[in-house]
Amino acid sequence: MSQLIKGKQIAHDEWTRVIPPSFGDEPVRKQAGKVVMFKLHGEETFTQKQIDATLIPAGKVLIPLAVWLAKKESLAQRLAAGEIGIVLQTHEPIEQLVEAFENLNSLPVIAVYVQIFADGRNFTLGNLLRTRYGFKNELRAVGDIMRDQLFFLQRSGFDSYLIKDGRNAEEAIASLNDFTQPYQGASNDVPVWRRLDRSQL
Repeated sequence: MSQLIKGKQIAHDEWTRVIPPSFGDEPVRKQAGKVVMFKLHGEETFTQKQIDATLIPAGKVLIPLAVWLAKKESLAQRLAAGEIGIVLQTHEPIEQLVEAFENLNSLPVIAVYVQIFADGRNFTLGNLLRTRYGFKNELRAVGDIMRDQLFFLQRSGFDSYLIKDGRNAEEAIASLNDFTQPYQGASNDVPVWRRLDRSQL
């Protein structure tokens, strides 16, 4: 069964996620950051050797931002054909993604990848892409994605979720209805107190 949820349904995944190869003969580079948990965990970032060795198959592909930046000239026609989506890792600056594309909506899909869920950067990135940068196409959460995150990911602007292997996608769908009237505002909603018509009180 597919692990992809789009909207509130399990869906067939048309996109192939491209992952650069790993090499056992070199140390893993870690990306440092300002968040305390980030420093404790670190996150893998791709070496030039990995980027150069990345093979991109035919069809619709989700590729890491670092691979796009290195190979964008050879992939320009595929982007124009709607065959390229980008995977943004949570430790990568969102400005780097925005600057890489004249029109962010030329991307049919942006996937935000969480290696290990330890903080709320994925929620922040989703909200920024929808509100500040006006991204209107599919916004997908991938990586360490679990049931309890889905409702909040949806409120942050995500509309598809690739559930982690070994977890039940049907159970995860139910979490999208965990709350009926959230108090806070969201990327696609206003705070509950703004929805109240006080003239009727």
